[in-house]
Amino acid sequence: MKTKTLMIQGTTSDAGKSAIVTAICRLLFRQGTRVAPFKPQNMALNSAVTAEGGEIGRAQAVQAQACGLEPHTDMNPVLIKPSSDTGAQIIVHGKVRAQMNAQRYHAYKPTMLTEVLASHQRLTQHYAAIIVEGAGSPAEINLREHDIANMGFAEAVDCPVLIVADIDKGGVFAHLVGTLDLLSLSEQERVKGFIINRFRGDIALLQSGLDWLEEKTGKPVLAVVPYLHNLQLEAEDAVNTWQAIPSNPTAKCFTVVIPRLPRLSNHTDFDPLRLHPEIDLRYVALGEEIPAADLVILPGSKNVIADLIALKDTGWIAYLHKHLRYGGKVMGICGGYQMLGSHVHDPYGIEGTIKTTTGFALLEVETVLEAEKQLRQVQGVLNMGELPALTGYEIHAGITTGVALDSPVAFLQKESVADGAISADGQVLGTYLHGIFDCTEVGDELLKWAGMTQPKSPNIAAINEAGINRLADALEECVDGKLLASLVPYSC
Repeated sequence: MKTKTLMIQGTTSDAGKSAIVTAICRLLFRQGTRVAPFKPQNMALNSAVTAEGGEIGRAQAVQAQACGLEPHTDMNPVLIKPSSDTGAQIIVHGKVRAQMNAQRYHAYKPTMLTEVLASHQRLTQHYAAIIVEGAGSPAEINLREHDIANMGFAEAVDCPVLIVADIDKGGVFAHLVGTLDLLSLSEQERVKGFIINRFRGDIALLQSGLDWLEEKTGKPVLAVVPYLHNLQLEAEDAVNTWQAIPSNPTAKCFTVVIPRLPRLSNHTDFDPLRLHPEIDLRYVALGEEIPAADLVILPGSKNVIADLIALKDTGWIAYLHKHLRYGGKVMGICGGYQMLGSHVHDPYGIEGTIKTTTGFALLEVETVLEAEKQLRQVQGVLNMGELPALTGYEIHAGITTGVALDSPVAFLQKESVADGAISADGQVLGTYLHGIFDCTEVGDELLKWAGMTQPKSPNIAAINEAGINRLADALEECVDGKLLASLVPYSC
């Protein structure tokens, strides 16, 4: 049977494309359809590492989970990771291809289309359905030429398109009609309908608008998806600040502070903390007053030197030293780990023109950024307590050395090497492992180290799986099954 490809595009960024693709993937997977997700081009700082050592957007890893699959680089052949307002790292088929500014990349897009179509073609050899996520909006006039992320891809593979809009933002009918009007005639014909996302209230009050929309455009509304409060779905890019309801509202919470770096990456590391009912997790923007904390975590960054300088310029040196004097703990993950050392060196200009800068000097290590990025999934044991088993992944360009490595955070089985460092006084810890809080036993030991007496870390894997199912259930409840079945192998 020929593979069916369906593309979900949006009227804006954060309209719900990732969520709708995830939901459709799970609906098809439940029915036994061999389905895979696909995003031609993603721009995000949240990424995942595949088993073969490639890097893709985090959203496609979640969508792969919805399909019952391991993530693969063909699911997101082009990933753009911004390192500044004008430049970005271009990752193709999971590996760094180049560092480019926007104009250079725009001219390079025809080459990227070839790579994108090759990945899509490979997926069609193995799956009955491919659910594709667009990027941003297809109506960005200045980006239409050489487009590979929206209608340019849809036209190249000749697939139908659904357009999703977020009604919670307001102006949903203007968004949908305006987007459709800005498309070419062939692109308009490709659009088979709309999905309205995040609706609150009585659907009967929306009906007259739906009737008008269908009469105005000649396109059906396949679903009006309700607003799902407190939905846990790993974010593609935007930082999710919703927290679990405290189990005891009158008790003092354990406070974790994380600086909201300008180029913060892989903040999904902290979902297990954000969803812990006894933890008050606070992202603090640079320049804001920094609250007292039990634990401070310096997160990953796409531009370590620039973000390190920004932290030093906004009072974080004095804050961290005061925090440690009062007995607090400091942890760094990936780029945050590199910041804890004496220096970060960039001799090859990987991140910019600054060749070296001093770190916080809280760990006796220093880091040299190398051109070859380290990408791997890892297993091992945490060097604490009863040595609980851990899993995680590494995404970094740095090589870290120093005497503090003699007291590692973890031992990695596959590589037979140690990871990270703990200071001699036990107050400061750094690791390259993303996802280190995902294993409940590991999370418990780290939180005990940080001073929490009874951590009881949540099972983030079960919570994420429940979020995918909740999203699929909501779509199944409201979707026009016959219309969806005309586009993909769906049994209504």
